[in-house]
Amino acid sequence: MTVLDPRELRNAFGSFMTGVTVVTTRDANDQLVGFTANSFSSVSLDPPMLLVCPGKFLSSYDAFETSKHFAVSVLAEGQEAVSNTFAGFKGDRFAQVAHTLDQNGLATIDGAVAHFCCETRQVLTAGDHCVLIGEVYDFSHACGAGLGYAGGQYFSLGLERAALENTSGSALCGAIIERGGAVLMERTPKGFRPPQVKRDDRGQLREELMEYLAHRGIKLQLGPVYSVFDDATSKVHSVYYLGSATSDDGNAGLVTVPISDLPSLSYVSAPVADMMTRYSLEAQAQDFSLYIGDALRGDIHSISERS
Repeated sequence: MTVLDPRELRNAFGSFMTGVTVVTTRDANDQLVGFTANSFSSVSLDPPMLLVCPGKFLSSYDAFETSKHFAVSVLAEGQEAVSNTFAGFKGDRFAQVAHTLDQNGLATIDGAVAHFCCETRQVLTAGDHCVLIGEVYDFSHACGAGLGYAGGQYFSLGLERAALENTSGSALCGAIIERGGAVLMERTPKGFRPPQVKRDDRGQLREELMEYLAHRGIKLQLGPVYSVFDDATSKVHSVYYLGSATSDDGNAGLVTVPISDLPSLSYVSAPVADMMTRYSLEAQAQDFSLYIGDALRGDIHSISERS
């Protein structure tokens, strides 16, 4: 039987884009417990059922495996801090996050785009997790977009769509591709830059970038948008994604630059230099943010990597 590489398998699973939820219940001492999960799915409308998959590594696993009721809160864009709290904070998580109790004392997260309160119907052991199936007895739904997760990072579709759609003109679309603590860069007569394509039609930018990189033999997992800015002089709209190389087979003519060396390079433009310097700093803490603006100034929105 073939032995699968756990890390590579996790990366493959991670290519499936999901939402981010916080699942809560009460333990045997009637204390609130909760964890962050993207292993969540609707199951049935009649009766209304859903499932989540708590891992056996959770300190609260026994509470969920034996729970009679549990709740799922689907986090909204901008709630990365909530997700990180329930993924890794070791203290009282509920003291850190605003929440509301339902009729059974279950905690639902304030500001989430949806809540589902459930009565446990079935618990199935499945390897290092269990499948917790619940029947929904109450739910709520608010306007807004959910927080996304793919490739080990958060993404916000609402912000990305606004950044990509509300401009006109030509567009540069590139990727900051990380591999083993370094970034793959192109060396040009004017300086360094991430690999990129230029297009007049921006309807399929992401797809065309992936095709271009594949043609060059670059195998990668493309993540969320990292930087979006306009250049008033050239009238060019620039979009750069985060990415991680999935193969060590050559550099496809690119230069491998250690992340710590990125601030010292000479780049094709000041905006690219600023972007790569910011990336070098954020990569140290794995705390990334989405920049939206122009070549001089803009706004920062969190797309932090989850713990």
